[in-house]
Amino acid sequence: MNASPIMDLVATIRNSGDITSQDVLALRRAVFGDARVWPHEAEALFDLSQMRLTVAPEWQEFYLEAMTDYLVNQEEPHGYISEQNAQWLIDMIERDATVWTDTELELLVHVLDKAKSSPPQLVKFALEKVKEAVVSGEGPTRCVMQLKPGSIGAAEVDMLRRILYAFGGSSACAISREEAEALFDINDATLYGENDPSWQDLFVKAVANHLMAISGYSVPSRQEAIRREEWLSRTDVSVTGFFDRMLNGWRDALSSYERPRRDLELEARINEHITAGEADWLKERMMRNGHICANQKALLRFIREESANIHPDLQELLDKAA
Repeated sequence: MNASPIMDLVATIRNSGDITSQDVLALRRAVFGDARVWPHEAEALFDLSQMRLTVAPEWQEFYLEAMTDYLVNQEEPHGYISEQNAQWLIDMIERDATVWTDTELELLVHVLDKAKSSPPQLVKFALEKVKEAVVSGEGPTRCVMQLKPGSIGAAEVDMLRRILYAFGGSSACAISREEAEALFDINDATLYGENDPSWQDLFVKAVANHLMAISGYSVPSRQEAIRREEWLSRTDVSVTGFFDRMLNGWRDALSSYERPRRDLELEARINEHITAGEADWLKERMMRNGHICANQKALLRFIREESANIHPDLQELLDKAA
């Protein structure tokens, strides 16, 4: 693949010091002209994003579109971020630790939004970057609201919410233990900060989601998606057998819809129970600073109101939150 068209454009833009609307159009034609974003093109666009340039309004939309195509939509099966692509993105961002832009964070969140599933290390990395901005008082999330170090503002809360509830997160239906730990770390770092009120709401609901998650739909793993696509492409599969399996699947689906509501409600209630292991983790995590803060008390009150069966080991903590 000839790298000169994109490299010539990047060189021209670097010399001019800005990305104009015409530049974006030229880049779009160069990148999408063959209906594929090549590795050298993705790296060139990333390099442009790190140059402190004046950019046209069209730049970010094009940049996110091209990079998402490269990271999410090109490798089989489409819609999944491979571990290799996740590590490539992490390495590109970490390549120059002194350069950290709002475009990079937006790219992280955007690919998590668009992917059906993402490797856990990418979700962890995104959460860690927001945490760094909160603790230091510096970083891309501070571009709108200049707050003190150790405070969390509305911009950070919004970023955290998008990362945690992105469909492609490390746990599509539930907040993982690792993600809950990151939220506790951020909470510990902002105990005495001037925090946006939305932070408590996110902290409480996200950690409670981890503790009381109800079983539900989960996207298949990348490996499972590959296995299914390989089956569809096989020529030695019996057509009769396929339709038999399909009809059996319909029968199973219909029988599940006919299941009495009380059974579904019972299943939900069982999944809301907090186990001994979860109770031990919560106790240790809450007492790490030697006392229970306002956000943690709000979490305990939420658990007391919403959980069907509270483990006895949590009773002492619940009494403190009263």
